[in-house]
Amino acid sequence: MRGTSSSTVRVWDAPVRIFHWLLALSFAGAWLTAESERWHLLHITLGYTAGGLVLFRLLWGGVGSRWARFTGFVRGPGAVWAYVSGLLRAQPVHFTGHNPAGGWAVLALLTGMAATVGLGWAIEFELLPSGLDEAHEAAASVVLGVVGVHVAGVLVGSWAHRENLVRAMFTGRKRGQPEDDIGSSRPWMAALLLALVLAGWAWQWHSAPPGAMAMGLVDLVSNQDDDHDDDDD
Repeated sequence: MRGTSSSTVRVWDAPVRIFHWLLALSFAGAWLTAESERWHLLHITLGYTAGGLVLFRLLWGGVGSRWARFTGFVRGPGAVWAYVSGLLRAQPVHFTGHNPAGGWAVLALLTGMAATVGLGWAIEFELLPSGLDEAHEAAASVVLGVVGVHVAGVLVGSWAHRENLVRAMFTGRKRGQPEDDIGSSRPWMAALLLALVLAGWAWQWHSAPPGAMAMGLVDLVSNQDDDHDDDDD
């Protein structure tokens, strides 16, 4: 919905906001630990977290608050082109929720993340032919590219609309009309989502093989032994 008011209203509910930042954290952590055997367990844990978050977002996109639902921001190619054209002409149309281009970015991120997690899971359980192992890395690279486009879009949108969209994903408030306000931010659902993520992390680490937990300590002791050997020489 388009808004012209200078006042702010509650747009992003608490579950959407905590989903957003947890997914960003999970993807960044999984990307940074992808090539490390020492941090493989953390990589797997964050990958599972990302998969669970994507599933939650798909469900919340159907039953969540007004601007969280896909029907509130997913629009056709014509609307996307009209929005982008307006940006290029320096006449951007303001949307209370995601703009049409941002809506497609959300879908691309969810799709790419689901593919990345699914391929990673298949590799972990050796369900893929050996020649397709690179597909997981390729999918993650595509997601990273979409993230880059998304961040650029947020910066451009913030400048074009004179509205801090990054801050909005923290506070949940954007410029809009009073009737656009979602009312409750559903903090109970955000708390439940966070509790489930923390419980998943605890279960993953508790059930991990002892060797996985001790790998970092073994590496540390090995390095110290090597240093002592060098000193003796």
